Amino acid sequence: MNKPAKYIVIKNDIKKAIEKEDYVLGTKIPSEAELRAKYQVSRHTIRQAIAELVNDGYLLKQQGSGTFVSDQYKTQIKPNGKKKIGVITTYLSDYIFPSIIRGIEEELSKHDYSLMLSSTRNNVNNERSNLENMIAQNVDGLIVEPTKSNLMNPNLNYYLSLAEKHTPLVMLNAGYDELDLPVIALDDIKAGMLATNHLIELGHTKIGMIIKADDLQGKNRLKGYIKALQQAGLSFNSEHILRYDTESKPFISDKIRPLLNSDDIPTAFVAYNDEIAVTLIHDIHAAGKSCPDDFSIVSHDNSFYSTLLPTVKLTSVNHPKEELGRAAAKWIVDAVEGKKSNKSIIFEPELVVRNSTKHL
Repeated sequence: MNKPAKYIVIKNDIKKAIEKEDYVLGTKIPSEAELRAKYQVSRHTIRQAIAELVNDGYLLKQQGSGTFVSDQYKTQIKPNGKKKIGVITTYLSDYIFPSIIRGIEEELSKHDYSLMLSSTRNNVNNERSNLENMIAQNVDGLIVEPTKSNLMNPNLNYYLSLAEKHTPLVMLNAGYDELDLPVIALDDIKAGMLATNHLIELGHTKIGMIIKADDLQGKNRLKGYIKALQQAGLSFNSEHILRYDTESKPFISDKIRPLLNSDDIPTAFVAYNDEIAVTLIHDIHAAGKSCPDDFSIVSHDNSFYSTLLPTVKLTSVNHPKEELGRAAAKWIVDAVEGKKSNKSIIFEPELVVRNSTKHL
């Protein structure tokens, strides 16, 4: 069994001393140098412990004067004494998110942790409000799915502030390139390769792709698509790659329909996810054609959409969903309890083959 980090041991020791009133309310605690000598640790370790005690309301720093014993912690105790974990995802009740959240909730409940949920709807203003609320609620740790992760994010300062306070934080599904934070995610580059290689193995050489441009998952799945084509010695037509973002998603058919009726047309598509694949199939049928007879389709996530249609069942790269949620929750519990790891957890993709693809 892993021992708690040194700063956690020191934090708990000082906390007990405050609760027992060995350190009296309003008095100055020993200096950093005195604490280093007492615990035989580095200045950084002492500062980590002090920062968490300040964040938890046990200590109060006064610029130029020192660090004093506070009783703010008495108003910051979580309900029933439970640790509280904040979870921010782009969506809560849509698509694969209920399964991910169920995995998080099941794992947290094993440890008697409470859960605080919020969603951004992939909007950076909502993300900022959610982060401010989580910080105000004094959560013990955060699981966050980035918002518009393939674009420059205006809220990075909140994440840096959380890091300064040593609040455990792990990213879900993707990360921000500007931040060095652990990520729990599917290997989306391999997922894009796996989807594309399946179509190549079926004899397709003209393969289109529909991709979400504002999320890092889309960028990485596109990387995998391009890599698979290059390894097979195949080229691609940039006009066969259709891009959309959160705001333009309702209008994706305006891009699909002209391509389906063009002279230079793919025989197969890789779809960003199952929901987009279903839209593509509806547009194919509206054009008087069919899947898989006229077009083979591989999508991502293996969601309920993959078996939604009465006749066409989607070949789809599986997203681990509940397993990913449980892994994120276990990571954050370990971090809160002082067993923090900076390692990311990346899941290998697996292809679930159904009847949306056929040999050319």
